[in-house]
Amino acid sequence: MGLLSKKDSKLILDPLADNNPITIQVLGICSALAITAELEASIVMTISVLFVLGVGNVVVSLMRNIIPSKIRIIVQLVVVATLVIIVDQVLKAFAYELSKTLSVFVGLIITNCIIMGRFEAFALGNGPWKSFLDGIGNALGYGLILIIVGFFRELLGSGTLLGIPVLGDPIAKTGLYSIGYENNGFMLLSPMALVTVGIIIWVQRSRNKALIEEN
Repeated sequence: MGLLSKKDSKLILDPLADNNPITIQVLGICSALAITAELEASIVMTISVLFVLGVGNVVVSLMRNIIPSKIRIIVQLVVVATLVIIVDQVLKAFAYELSKTLSVFVGLIITNCIIMGRFEAFALGNGPWKSFLDGIGNALGYGLILIIVGFFRELLGSGTLLGIPVLGDPIAKTGLYSIGYENNGFMLLSPMALVTVGIIIWVQRSRNKALIEEN
C-alpha cells in the first residue's frame, strides 16, 4: 500500500482541477488580480500560501479539541498571522526587492478566504495528516492558477519570463519584434488578470460538463 490512499490523493488532486479554489470556489481572486503581472511574484506568493496553509492546517488540526468554539476564529487568525509574519520576515531577509513588489499583499494572506475557509471547513474536523494534505492541495490549486495567469501576463505584457527577455529585444528589434510584434501593455493591468482567469474558467468548464451542470 502506498503512502497515500485514494481518498488522501483526492485531497491533493481535486483542488488542482475539479474543485479549484479560484476557478470553481471563486476564492482568493484579489491576489490573482494584484500580483500576477510578474511570474516571479506569482511563484513566490504560491510558495508563501503553500507554507501558510500547509502548516496552518496542521496547527489548527492539532488544537481542534482544545479550542473553545467561541474564540476559534481568533485562534485561527493568530495562527495564520504568525505564519505570515514568518514568511514576510524571510522575504525581507533573502528577497528584499521582491518583498517590496509583493508589499501589502503578503500581509493580506492573513485574510485570504481560502486559508480561513480550509481551517473552518477541514482542519477543525480532521486529523493533522489529512489536514496537511488538504492544505497542500488547495494551496497548489490556488498557486497553479496564479502561475498560469502570471505566465501569460508577463509574457504577453512585457515579453519576458522571470525578468528574462524571451521574445527578443523590443529596442533593437530582434526576435519577434523584428517582424512587427508589440507587447500588449493591457496585459499588465489588473482587469486583464480577471479576463485571463475568466478564460481559464471557460476552458476548464467546457472540458468538464459535470462542472457546468453543478454550477
